[in-house]
Amino acid sequence: MASCGKAFTSIATGIMLKEKASLIPNGLDEKVFTPKYLPGEIFPLDDPRKAQITLGQLLSMSAGVRGTNPVYVRGVRQDWEQPTEDNGPYSTTDGFAMRQSLWCAPGDCYSYSTASSHLPAMIVRRLTGMEMEDYMRLRLTSPLGFGTWGYAMYRPKLKGGIDAAGRMLHTPGGGSIGVRSTDVLRFAYLMLHEGKWGKQQIVPAAFVKMCGRMVKYNPHYSHSFNFNVNQDRHLAGVPSDAYWKGVAGGYAIYVVPSLDMVIYKMGGNEGQYDPQLTRLPVKYSYDGSRANWKPGDPKIVGDATGKTLQMVVAAVSR
Repeated sequence: MASCGKAFTSIATGIMLKEKASLIPNGLDEKVFTPKYLPGEIFPLDDPRKAQITLGQLLSMSAGVRGTNPVYVRGVRQDWEQPTEDNGPYSTTDGFAMRQSLWCAPGDCYSYSTASSHLPAMIVRRLTGMEMEDYMRLRLTSPLGFGTWGYAMYRPKLKGGIDAAGRMLHTPGGGSIGVRSTDVLRFAYLMLHEGKWGKQQIVPAAFVKMCGRMVKYNPHYSHSFNFNVNQDRHLAGVPSDAYWKGVAGGYAIYVVPSLDMVIYKMGGNEGQYDPQLTRLPVKYSYDGSRANWKPGDPKIVGDATGKTLQMVVAAVSR
């Protein structure tokens, strides 16, 4: 599911913030580039501005961590000439994420950065004492009754951050999660009900609410804690409380509270089902219909996946 994994990272972080509140007393406002939260090997910092980065800025991608174009500064789109360093699986290794350079001062801009999403996974690991995947199984997926799921952990061509068998050493917080369709909808349904599953509050309701609207950590762009939001109604015909995570290959998770609706849009290309990544056999012939999928116009927030939401909302609202 590519970067849909970022949404799961955010929710794991939200659960951790409640459970380990005494260890991170300032919560989302905590400045996390310290030895308490990240490995000591990166100190002293290669950029003193990193000392000002908060957890909320990492989750909303406003920490200044180098990412992809376009970038937004105070709501204005820019395309910086500097080439991106946010290059797939490398961005979900500890060393790369910690040493990623800054494009701007923390809080001053937005740039979509996979490395920015991996850093919270490292903090979850540090404060819970277990890999984020194991923490999610304990606190999120088991209570929701997930079936088989996991991460595409094998990166045999990746240099650094893997073991002798080619397996990544740590849960990649920036993506590569694999979840059954029915269980993705369980996840979305949990969000729809503000983190409550039956009588159990799995995720703090206040954190889930922040996922669905603009947050103070990112005033530049309609992106909360790894979700696009429609609070500014940029997506015509879609309720302002809608939010979603759309990613490479056309996957998307949608939550529309005012319509009591969740949607999971499947997608993917052949590479996203590659047994070298998943270690799962493919027992069918891939038809290639998604192989040449391309995102829509990036000038419009969430254009490629937003169009699907517009069509569904129009259909159910008649």
